[in-house]
Amino acid sequence: MENFENVKVTSIEELKKYNKGEIIKLPDFAEGQPFYARIRRPSMLTMAKKGQIPNSLLESAGNLFVNGNVNQTNKINSETLEKMFDVIDLICEASFVEPTYKELQDNGIELTDDQMSFIFNYSQMGVKSLESFR
Repeated sequence: MENFENVKVTSIEELKKYNKGEIIKLPDFAEGQPFYARIRRPSMLTMAKKGQIPNSLLESAGNLFVNGNVNQTNKINSETLEKMFDVIDLICEASFVEPTYKELQDNGIELTDDQMSFIFNYSQMGVKSLESFR
């Protein structure tokens, strides 16, 4: 059991700093084309509560959140892939701080599948999940 006698409560200023995200290295666009961005970890549960995940995607989002995949049978078809992409797209939108996801899209920059998977994994499990990703 951890001893909390000498521990200070995390200040609001520190929490605000955490909310600004952190600079991380995403998978390269191609060899020698690194991509660094400021990313934060949004909550899928909060996004769902705020209506940021449409009702039509809630089941897929829930399965991604709980199981790490879109459906428990692992039956992949075009509809399943489309729903999975839509949910991951929403997560990417909520995760990017700098540049914003909108800035990437407005400039015709498409993320790779590896980058999108990376963002999803980071959003759900943080930096520790990225160690096994690389």
